[in-house]
Order: sequence, then C-alpha cells, then structure tokens
Amino acid sequence: MTKFILHIVFIFSLTFLFGQSTDEQLANYYFNEGDCEKALPYFEKVYDINPSEFIFKRYISCLKESNQEKETIQLIEKQIANHPYNLEYQVALGDEYEQQSNQKKADKAFLDLIDNLAPNPRTIIDLQKAFSNLGKYDLALQTLEKGNQVLKGNYPLNIQFAEVYGALNQDEKMIKEYIDLLDYNPGMISSLKILIPRMIDFDEEDNARFKMFQNELIRKIQKNPDDAIYSELLVWALIQKRNFPAALVQSKALDKRTTNDGREVYKIGNQAALNNEFSTARSAFKYIIELGEGKPYYYSAEQLLLNTRYMEITTLRNYSSSQVDETINEYQKTLARMPKNGKALPIIRELAYIQAYYGNQPDSAILTLENALNLPKYNDVEEAKIKLLMADVLVLRNNVWDASLLYMQVEKQFKYEPIGQEAKFKNARIFYYDGDFIFAQSQLDVLKEATTRLIANDAMNLSILITDNLGLDSNFVAMGQFAKADLLLEQHKYDEAFQLYDSITDIFPDHKLKDDILMRKSSAHQFKGEWETAIGLLLEIVEKHGDDILADDALYQIAQMYENHLFDNKKAAEYYFQLMRDYPGSLFVTEARKAYRKIN
Repeated sequence: MTKFILHIVFIFSLTFLFGQSTDEQLANYYFNEGDCEKALPYFEKVYDINPSEFIFKRYISCLKESNQEKETIQLIEKQIANHPYNLEYQVALGDEYEQQSNQKKADKAFLDLIDNLAPNPRTIIDLQKAFSNLGKYDLALQTLEKGNQVLKGNYPLNIQFAEVYGALNQDEKMIKEYIDLLDYNPGMISSLKILIPRMIDFDEEDNARFKMFQNELIRKIQKNPDDAIYSELLVWALIQKRNFPAALVQSKALDKRTTNDGREVYKIGNQAALNNEFSTARSAFKYIIELGEGKPYYYSAEQLLLNTRYMEITTLRNYSSSQVDETINEYQKTLARMPKNGKALPIIRELAYIQAYYGNQPDSAILTLENALNLPKYNDVEEAKIKLLMADVLVLRNNVWDASLLYMQVEKQFKYEPIGQEAKFKNARIFYYDGDFIFAQSQLDVLKEATTRLIANDAMNLSILITDNLGLDSNFVAMGQFAKADLLLEQHKYDEAFQLYDSITDIFPDHKLKDDILMRKSSAHQFKGEWETAIGLLLEIVEKHGDDILADDALYQIAQMYENHLFDNKKAAEYYFQLMRDYPGSLFVTEARKAYRKIN
C-alpha cells in the first residue's frame, strides 16, 4: 500500500514538472529553430516564472530581432529589478539606449553608475568589467579612476588599469601599472611572473613592450635603489629573454645591495650553464669564489666553475690546446685544495676524461684514476664509475683485454643495475672489435632488454649491424675490417680509421655498410667540433640511403647540430620537420616534435 501511494505521488510530481516546463521547452525549441515570432509569447510566460540569465538573454535576443525597442528596455529594467546588484544589467540598459540612438539617456545611465560608485572594490571591478566586455574601454577607465578616488588608496586596481590600458593600446601605461603593483605588495611578484609573459613575447627578437618594461624597471631601481624587488624582477625578465650577460650584471648589483653571499649570482650561473652560456656561467662562479671561502656558495661555485669548463670543452668542442692545458691545471689546483676523500671523485673523473680524450694524455689519466681508487672508499657505485672510465682509457691506449677485465668486474658487481649493463655493453664491443661477432651478439641480445633505453638502443643497433652484415665470406671480411676501423675511431686514430673505412668501399663498392661508414665518419667530425663536415656526411646518408635504417637518425643529428652547435633554429626546424614528415614511425619523432615546438 505504501509503495502504491509513493508511486502515485511520483507520477503527479512528474506531471507537474512536465507541465511547468512545457512553455520553456517550446520557447527554446522555436528559438533554436530561429523562429522568434513563435518563441516570444512562450518566453514572456517563462520569464515571469524564471527570470534567469539564460532565459533573459534568449528573450532579449528575440525582442531585438523583432525590433521591439520599448519591450527590450522594459525587459532590461525588469531584470535590473530582479537583480539590483548585478551592474552588468544596468550597463546593458545604457547600451540599449545607445543602440536605439538615445545617446542622452545612455550617457546619463553610464555616468550615474560611475558617479554613484560605492567604495567597494568588488563593485568597482564588476562595473569596469561590464564596460570592458562591451568594448567601452573609455568608460571602464573612468570607472577605475573614480574607483581610486572612493577607495582612497586602500585597494590596488593596478591589474584592472593595466588590462584597460592594454585594450586601449597604451602599452607604457599598462606596463607601469603592472610594475606599480609591487609598490602596494612586493609579494605580487609571483603573480606578475605569470601575467607578464601574456603581454610580452620574450622570444621575439626586437620586442617594443620588453624595452618599455625594462626601461620602467630601471627607472624604478634608480628611484628606489634600496628596494630589491625591482632588480629581482628585472633579472627574471632578462633570463626569460635569455640575455644572461645582462642578467648577471643586474644580479651582481642586487647581491651587493642585499645578502652579498652570491645567492642570486649562483642561480644565474646555473641557468647560464644549462643554456650553454658558458662564458657568463664562468663569470658568475668566479664572482662567488672571489667573495671568499667563508661564503656559503664558495665550494659549490668552485666545482661548478670546473664543470663549466668541462662542459664547454666536451659540448661546444671549440677549444685550443692551451685552453685544455689551462683547464687541466685548474682541476689539479682545485683537487690539491680539496679533502682527499670520495667527494672529490666526480671532479677527478672529469679531469681524467679531459686528460685522456682532449689533452692527449691517456697515461696521466690512468694515473689520476689509479690514485682515485686509493682514496678512502666513498661508495661502490662511485668506485665502479672510476673503473669504467679507466677501462675506456685503456681501450684508447689499445690495452683492450685489460679494459675487458675491468668491464667484467663492474658487470659482475652490478649485474642488474644500469652501470653493470653499461659495462656489459662496452665489454661486448671489445669482442666485436676483435672479430668475435657471435659471442658479441649473444651479449648484445641480452642487453636489448636493458633497463636504460640508451643501452638497450645501442645494443640493438650494434646487434642489427652484425646481423645485417654477416653471412657470405665477403661480408665477413668487410665486417672484420669495419670492426677494426671502429676500434681505431674509438682510439681517436681518425686517419687510420678513415683509410680502413675507405678500403671497404673500394673493395666492396656495393656493400650495405656504406651508410654506416658515413655515420661513423660524421661522428668523428662531430667529436672534433667540425659540424659542417659532419652534416655533409649525414646529408649523404639521407640523399643516397634514404630507405635504410640510419636515415632518420641522420636527420635528427643534423637538426641537433643546427640547434645546439650552429645555433640556426630555422635550419634545425627544417630538418626536424623533414624527419617527422618522412619517417613518422621513427623512434626520434617524439623528441623531434618536442624540439620543433620549442624552437618554431
């Protein structure tokens, strides 16, 4: 019985609701069909029951379309009566008078709103936005000016002023308002760092707004030399502009006026180094070191100065033998001052690497690493890194089997960890160099499942190279020569390696190793910083061996060189795009797409 009664109540409720919404359904149906004549009587009924914004907007739209000017005014007045605190409707009334060519009434409606503004920030901002939404920016500006008067400086309207000035194309005033916001509350700097990139394109080379912004900040700094907030914002802006030298000048001045401990300069140095602005990074770290050992960033700056030298040589590869010697000397001086413990190992590895691969001092590098192994033990991983580098240098010296023993030690100790897998891969290459391709490939097949993608990819590429080029006797001979040339390349014996590579193409002119030889030669020229020559060899792969597996890799390397070494983003974008277009299934496409979006 109870269920029956509830069922009846439910049916009556549905019937009531359906009957109540029928007029609204019909009004909306005819509106959507574009038939305002039929929709109007239903909207009139519905509005009396439900004067919502949705119904109001549709109702007034139909009245305007039907040229019912008097009724339009009456409807807005009703809406104002229903929502007396919503200034948007009061502005809409003045706008309707204006549309009906009754400018006198429109002006009175607008000015009454402005003249009678209450000292309430929310009300002032709502009225400004209502004017702005209708494109009435002069009235929006008058609203804010009146608002400043009634608020008597107790609430900042700088952001609203800036928005209106921006809409009026008064850029200098807009920028001044944004910066003046810091006078009221320095804590707003975080908000400004979000707002400013919306009005300034920092990537645009000659941006007028940036110049205005920079000039206004400099004016503020000169006027308020003890207020660090403006200098902080200027340093931030210069970093966005990637003008690291100018940012460093400002950060030094800021540091001297504030903490004088090198904190801000340290940040600039790090950011400059990350962006390959090594000269600026060096200047930053030297400044901190000159502050003295008692400062908190001294030892970090000392190590980073060395690392910047290291990155400059190994990344840009634009150096002279005297610069390498100077860098080695700086490393040795720093290590002489440092405690003889495991914390020095990262610096020792960098020194040994430069000695071996750039200073032509492999014997000195071995001695440096042997001494490192005699230091108090820091941890097993750091010790393994020293052994791994020592093995690499032994390969450079042609002591390949001594190197193999060290690789095996590291592999055994860290069998399931990335450093152990790296050692296993490098040891597999020893057997590849020696012509034991079957054993090398058995090791490489295991590494295809390595946890690090780089090792897995390297293992797969070498495995594919062996598989594709073993079979016939002639192929075996060619592959043996190729492996020997690879070892010479690893040992930086470039002329001998190139002669051996060329002998393969002379003896086997149709051999499939042609594109691999071009890739190897390009890698050698890249190591020496001979970017144009390296690019030419890679372009030959793309043009003559476009259907082979190295073509997409070649395009990616070309783009990377243009972006990171020749600093030609236009050319880099061209080759990233060619890679994405011609080789959509390439493993390099994801990285190419990211790089293309960043620079294009």
